[in-house]
Amino acid sequence: MPDRLPIAAILAFGITQIIGYGTLYYSFSILAPDMAADFGWSKDRIFGLFSASLLIGGLVAPFIGRAMDRHGAGRIMALGSALSALSLLATALSTSDLSFIVSVVVMQVVAAMVLYQAAFATLVELSPLTANRSITYLTLIAGFASTIFWPVTSRLHEIWTWREVYYGFAAANALLCLPLHILVMRWQRTAATGIERSDENRRVVGRVPQHQQMGSFIIMAAGFSLQGFALSAMLVHMVPMLTALGLGATAVTVGALFGPSQVFSRFINMVFGTGLAPVLLAVVSSGFIFAAILLLLLAGTWVPGALSFVLLLGLGSGISSIVQGSLPLYLFGSDGYGALTGKLSAIRLTAGAASPFAFSLLMERAGLDVALFVTALLAAAGVVAFGMLRHHR
Repeated sequence: MPDRLPIAAILAFGITQIIGYGTLYYSFSILAPDMAADFGWSKDRIFGLFSASLLIGGLVAPFIGRAMDRHGAGRIMALGSALSALSLLATALSTSDLSFIVSVVVMQVVAAMVLYQAAFATLVELSPLTANRSITYLTLIAGFASTIFWPVTSRLHEIWTWREVYYGFAAANALLCLPLHILVMRWQRTAATGIERSDENRRVVGRVPQHQQMGSFIIMAAGFSLQGFALSAMLVHMVPMLTALGLGATAVTVGALFGPSQVFSRFINMVFGTGLAPVLLAVVSSGFIFAAILLLLLAGTWVPGALSFVLLLGLGSGISSIVQGSLPLYLFGSDGYGALTGKLSAIRLTAGAASPFAFSLLMERAGLDVALFVTALLAAAGVVAFGMLRHHR
């Protein structure tokens, strides 16, 4: 297997990540109000279902991680694309509360088979020694998911019902993501021919000694959980929240700056941050997220403040996506990477799954300022956790 991945493989993953995140995650908040109206639900209930789906997806993540180590992450991603298309189609076809609930839950469960967790594991399998750089390249491309799919979903929803939008998204997963994942899987199998998997020169050895690994993992998981709660709340409610602040029709345009900001932070990291340890990057990313939420809390309806919030949040999210793949590899090495990141995803998503519902409930019952204040405190705690990890290591 070559020491450097072909650019075609990274581009293929970039396309599938854009479509995966756009169709399975970012589109939900825009389509949710019409989903709720269609089934006679409240907004709290629809976002409660989304939170529960993220929670269940997180609980399943360790099993998916072990399956990736056992059967190959590329194979799991190909299967996940087919299941993603079927789950989107099933959601669009649902006619009862039960069928809708089951379809949305399945959609978030199979998301773990195609999104960053699976993609990072595949990159580590393909070339462990260059995985950190490949992860940076991948997140650089995938950062356009929100920039593309928030406006695209809004535009499609002007002419289509939410069900018809999901029909189109199901087709995108089946006709684009599935063939690309199959191609990468076949390339992986061909490239692996004749390579000894036990070759010590191809392993990445973690920095944390064996006796400190449990403590380091707990601190790392706490940091990602706190950060994930804050970031998930902001992302899911980005457009509705900016609209509530008085931006009106421009809320989608302002929110779309989140994607370029993510890409910019990853580009800067790629050019200037290659020598920075992932632990330091984790502190920086959490700091940006905390600063973004605090700024929005202080800025209120001030439009430049909303713009700055989106840009800072994008900077923090962009670096965080890199850290989610590089920090476990840096601390614990490449052996058992899929299972390790599966456990980490389970903890992070379990803690963060309640955020869309909790933030929506706080916003409706106590007001936007209280919801932002509580979220800012949790983001600050994430900064502290990653700071503790630096000293612990």
